[in-house]
Amino acid sequence: MATHHIGIGMAGFGTVGTGVWETLERNGQLISNRAKEAFSLSIKKAAVRDITKKRIDDAPADLFTTDWQEVVNHPEVDIVVELIGGTTTAFDIVAAAIKLKKPVVTGNKALLAERGEELFALSREFNTPIHFEAAVAGGIPVIKAVQDSYVGNRIETMSGIINGTSNYILERMTTAGLDYQTALKEAQDLGYAEADPALDVNGWDAAHKAILLATLAYGFTIPADQVYVRGIERVRTIDIDFATKLGYAVKLLSVVREHADGSVELRTQPSFIAQSHILSSVNGVFNAVAVRGDASGEALFYGRGAGKEPTASSVVGDLVEAAYTFVHTAGHRGFLPYAQSGKVLPVDQTETSYYVRFEVEDRPGVIAEIANILANDGIGISGTHSRSTLKTQIKISVIWSSSSTLAPSENCVKRSKNAKPSTASPPSQSSSVSRS
Repeated sequence: MATHHIGIGMAGFGTVGTGVWETLERNGQLISNRAKEAFSLSIKKAAVRDITKKRIDDAPADLFTTDWQEVVNHPEVDIVVELIGGTTTAFDIVAAAIKLKKPVVTGNKALLAERGEELFALSREFNTPIHFEAAVAGGIPVIKAVQDSYVGNRIETMSGIINGTSNYILERMTTAGLDYQTALKEAQDLGYAEADPALDVNGWDAAHKAILLATLAYGFTIPADQVYVRGIERVRTIDIDFATKLGYAVKLLSVVREHADGSVELRTQPSFIAQSHILSSVNGVFNAVAVRGDASGEALFYGRGAGKEPTASSVVGDLVEAAYTFVHTAGHRGFLPYAQSGKVLPVDQTETSYYVRFEVEDRPGVIAEIANILANDGIGISGTHSRSTLKTQIKISVIWSSSSTLAPSENCVKRSKNAKPSTASPPSQSSSVSRS
């Protein structure tokens, strides 16, 4: 049997790219044996920003270039791996590879969430797949599971903790009593958070991943501007304390849910998760996704959501999947949207229970006034907790048990802030958390 020598071009050769190289060097023969195919995978060219930077000892001198077009157009490159991030140059790289009928492997969740409609259209036109297991939850094979293993299921819900940085910060606020800024600084010092952590802490990293999962599950591309996203920046230790006393953990949770009319609910926000639920025990930089299918019931996918080797593992798995295209000429083996259109349910129409923290003047009747405002919108209170912060000010934590849509809930908060017994808090000092 002839051996197929399949060349790989890398756009980006940082932490994950180095991990891909090391995995192929270490496990190349094992990969061929397990795939039961006579093929070899080898990196032929890699585009980097700084060609003088030392990366790996045994790399050939001519492996690196600063020109990504040299990678994509290289005659020995059959598969292109995009690992540079962003949505501009990365788009150009992926589009160019597809037009040359070279399968693409990417870990770029922002690119596919924001420009996936354009790229999947190209993928269909040129019959060339995009593989993106590494774009969601690092080394957890949840993309392949949703795309292939659940093919016989109508996916009812997916709930996930899919940002390790936020999860680590919230865990340290819970277990060590750290405030948000201290926990963030610790995460940065340990390398769990970037110098600019915005996408992690504002919820959009997790939201991009949730968009991809929803697209796989329901078959239509989802515009990012139709997704409700709130980060963890406003979560304070008093919120953590109140949750703990009531038997909850605070997590940044992404929720995907199909409703009876076919509309899809998609939101990412800090949430109260019952300590009895398995997702509440997902700590540190680990990720987990709970998937419930109408036939399979609920299953949990758990593991390391980022890092050199876990993410490289997913990239290599996609490389093997792409390699089958050349071994069997099997045609398109990647995902393509299959629904003509779909509806994202506006967050104002979704219902859930909410937790809100108010900062108000310490005056008789202030709690009663807040309760009256909530009652006027048909919202019942499940519990309250008060803590004095200044001689004239208290923090009141309120959780209501009756489900409410977001709009009335936010209106209640605004009216409560404007009520005479209360003082309007700056946005950074108010917190609204969904109870899931």
